[in-house]
Amino acid sequence: MLLTNFKNEEEGEGRQGERGKEKVMKTAEAEGIPELNIGMVGHVDHGKTTLVKALSGVWTDRHSEEIKRGISIRLGYADATFRRCPNCEPPECFTVREKCEHCHSLTNVLRTVSFVDSPGHETLMAVMLSGAAIMDGAVLLIAASEPCPQPQTEEHLIALQMRGIKNIVIAQNKIDIVTKEQALSNYEQICDFVEGTIAENAPIIPISAQRNINIDALIQAIEENIPTPERDLSKTPRMFVARSFDVNKPGTPIRNLRGGVIGGSVIQGKFKVGDEIEIRPGILVRKSAKKAGEWTPLLTEITSIMTAGKQVKEATPGGLVGIGTKLDPALTKGDALIGQLVGKPDTLPPTLHRINFEVQLLERVVGISEKMRVEPIKTGEMLMLSVGTATTLGVVEHASKDTVEARLSRPVCAEVGDTLAISRRIGARWHLIGSGNLK
Repeated sequence: MLLTNFKNEEEGEGRQGERGKEKVMKTAEAEGIPELNIGMVGHVDHGKTTLVKALSGVWTDRHSEEIKRGISIRLGYADATFRRCPNCEPPECFTVREKCEHCHSLTNVLRTVSFVDSPGHETLMAVMLSGAAIMDGAVLLIAASEPCPQPQTEEHLIALQMRGIKNIVIAQNKIDIVTKEQALSNYEQICDFVEGTIAENAPIIPISAQRNINIDALIQAIEENIPTPERDLSKTPRMFVARSFDVNKPGTPIRNLRGGVIGGSVIQGKFKVGDEIEIRPGILVRKSAKKAGEWTPLLTEITSIMTAGKQVKEATPGGLVGIGTKLDPALTKGDALIGQLVGKPDTLPPTLHRINFEVQLLERVVGISEKMRVEPIKTGEMLMLSVGTATTLGVVEHASKDTVEARLSRPVCAEVGDTLAISRRIGARWHLIGSGNLK
């Protein structure tokens, strides 16, 4: 998971590597620093975590409940370094190994990426939406052994579209357990499914994550279709928090305690060790029965930065980062700060207890087997709203055809123009019904 080496020392984000049109071997300093975040999305049990393991060597399901149930519950994270053999031809030349599997030559580093492994279960859509906020591109996994689309295959693709994630590669997984005819039929189903969507022109790569079949072709497709975004380091620094925790073991003497750790992705600018930072909305200091209560921002100092298991002096956009702070570790324990926004003091957007947003509803509800028309939003109903990595509940105080005003159960730090995903409770589950932009 995120910040594994920081937790057992920390993990994370990275600096953007210099990449020209011809990819060449990087310097020792730049090698291994992630350049971007790639989401691993799709229906439950279609092989997302197994594929991350095939690419990175890391099994991201570490929580005891995940191991017991055999599904991802939290966002999982792992880094992978893509390489190319100088002597072999595509796709055989693409690998994650230091030595080519075919000719045993030393391979050249192309770039390192961070994978964000999203849960595929319908009850965990809020977790997936949180992860989508830090994705630069995505691999959509679709199992060849089941009809396409499955409910969360469709829901995840819509979520990517709402978040503006256009660079997508489709991995048709589990081809080793179906016949050729079944694989071809499933391929046609995938083509029909993505027609007219942002994934319409995405390459479809047949693979077996379990048996490492066609992983080289998948790496080639990722390299060709998910570029590293251009970054502007001169902007005011901002970071989405996707994880937070206490790295101290029980019984640690007070003099040896380390401050709380926040993990996530820098979305603009850069942070350095020693910087003073502000975290909003912060913590609840006074509860209220009628509103979201009184929240106060947290001010602290960056004591360390780690990415891909390496201590670095600064954190820039691209990949995942773990930031050590002087915060009381009790404040960061158990992912308590997920959904917060980090920046320099007095530079962050306001903390919002009420929001006003424009609405674009889907024609039908996604993520369920039966077809159901999306009804207009009504005054008084409860919605689940996802802004950045934050997820909160909002009670609709006023609703018109195109605009909604809502009172939030938990405030968010956001500004005009920010995108949000809107989910409605249908039966016992929350399902996507549309998106909006803050006014």
